[in-house]
Parts: sequence; C-alpha cells; structure tokens
Amino acid sequence: MHFAMPPRKTSRPPPYAGRNQSKMAIPPALKNLVRTRARLILGGIVGLFTLLWLLGGTGSSGSSMSASKVGGWKAADIPKVAVGSGPPVVIVTVMNPKADPGWTAKIKSNREDYAKRHGYQTFFPQNDQYPLRNAPPSWSRVPAIRHAMTLHPGSTFFWYLDSTALIMTPAVPIHTHLLSPAKLESFMITNAPVVPPDSVIKTFSNLKGDRIDFVVTQDKDGLAPSSFVIRNGEWAKFFLDSWFDPIYRSYNFQKAESHALEHIVQWHGTILAKLAMVPQNLLNAYASGPASEKDGAFKEGDLVANFPGCDKDERNCAKEQEAYWAILEQAKN
Repeated sequence: MHFAMPPRKTSRPPPYAGRNQSKMAIPPALKNLVRTRARLILGGIVGLFTLLWLLGGTGSSGSSMSASKVGGWKAADIPKVAVGSGPPVVIVTVMNPKADPGWTAKIKSNREDYAKRHGYQTFFPQNDQYPLRNAPPSWSRVPAIRHAMTLHPGSTFFWYLDSTALIMTPAVPIHTHLLSPAKLESFMITNAPVVPPDSVIKTFSNLKGDRIDFVVTQDKDGLAPSSFVIRNGEWAKFFLDSWFDPIYRSYNFQKAESHALEHIVQWHGTILAKLAMVPQNLLNAYASGPASEKDGAFKEGDLVANFPGCDKDERNCAKEQEAYWAILEQAKN
C-alpha cells in the first residue's frame, strides 16, 4: 500500500505571502539588542560630527582654510565686526623673506604711503608662513587674503597686489575710482571670453555693480590675478576656500594658482556670477610682460605699473623699476 507523500516545503515563499508565512519570528530579546546597538551607533555618528563642527567649522578636512589653523590664525579668532565699520580697503602684498631688504622696504612704503593718504590699511605677510603642501610659493596670495580678512573684519574691500607692482598714481582712491557699483557697471567687460582669445565661457552680460564681489583683469594670456579685489563677505570666504582647495594645488598647472583660478571661474557659475572683468589699465597695467593689446600697457595716469616675473629667471625688480621709482620721487617733490 502506498501512502501519499506530504507536499514539500519551498525555501522561497510565494508572492504576496503573509508576514507570518515568509519571515521567521524574531525573539524580543534580539530585537531589543538590535535597537540598542542602532541607537549607540547613531549617537556616536552625531557626536562625531558635532565634535568636528565645534573644532573646525563645517569645511572639509584640508580643503577649507577656515577649518584649520593657517599661518597663526583660525576661524575662532575672527571677531564679530560689521563689514563697513573699518577702513574701506586693505592692501595685501605677500613678501619674499629672501628678497633684498632695501627693495622690500620700498615696496612696503609704496603701499603704506598710498594707504595713509586714503585711510586704508596694509598687510604684508611672507610667502613661507602658510601650509602650501609643496605647491609653488605664489599660491600664498590666496590664504594671505583670507588671513587679512580675519585681521580687518570691518573692511569692505581687500586689494591683493603683487610685490612686482608699483602704485603709480597715489592720488586716485581705488574704492571710489573703481569699486563703487556705478563705476563697476561702467567699466565691466561683458560677454567676453574668460580666457582669450576664444574661450567658450564668457563673462555675464547682465550683472549689476552691487552684485560684484570679485574684480580682476585679463592680460594677453588669460586672467591676471597679480592685482585683484575681493569684497568682504561670506561669498569671498567660499571663493577663497574653493580656490585654495588641496586638489587644485596638487594639479601640475603650468601657472599654478592663475590657471587654477581660470579653471574654477569657467566651471563654477557661482563664481563667474560674482566676477567683474575690467580693463587692464584700471587695476593692473603692465610696464613689461604680456599686456593686453587693447588696454594693458602702462601709460602715465594708470594706477598700477606691474613688472610680472621680475622676481624670477635672474631678473631684477629693483633695476627694472628704477625709472618708475624716480617718477614717484619726483611727484613727491
């Protein structure tokens, strides 16, 4: 006699099987253990992020200058002062400690005399006081501006000017001659390639002067950050932190921070939307070098005479600037 075999159980429950048919019952003690461990893990993650935020702000490790101590300053050192309550402009020039002391003193005096005339301030850090991670010393201009903002939080504009440049028209105050919204609107070069001659990324054509936070010029080769102005504020901090990101410093850009600047301007609309490109002779005229063919060569009456690269390749800035120092001395007398 044959007996009917019972149906075999499958390891795969049928579709839409009831909960009791498809899942094994979990003991209450095990449920409580899982919940307890989950709470501990979640609490640990929240605590870790809170600690990181308290220690260094919200920037990523190594990428944000506000997230770590740089050159003797840190985010916690920034006093709460309203922008506009201090001197309107701070002139920042990074100095090379290995340069001739006599020439260095003259460069500082050139800025200090101009600043005193118009109620500005000056700041002269050295290019070896910031952690550049083996990047070229020219990168130091970026944290130098950030550093200056912590020292002068009430100032509105920060004008970075290379040590290779001279202020040649000291009677002209930059904050009214160039940086007022109306003046900026009249000077801005719009719908122009960011990198000449044929970059597909162009400056915006509908920006207003009161929306501008970054003013720079362009020479024959591209953007020329040897003289530029940044308006104090949260956007400026974001911009400088982005520019100083370790990943850009690690790239082997031919022109280091200059090419890094061109990269972020062209690829980040939030930066291009705050940029005003102005004629070179208003802010950064060249006495030598690849000046813009239209308006880049220095002429009498221009605010700045720059000698880009005079501190490299066995050149001598003091010698190249000698005739211009004579003009400045004559004007004083």
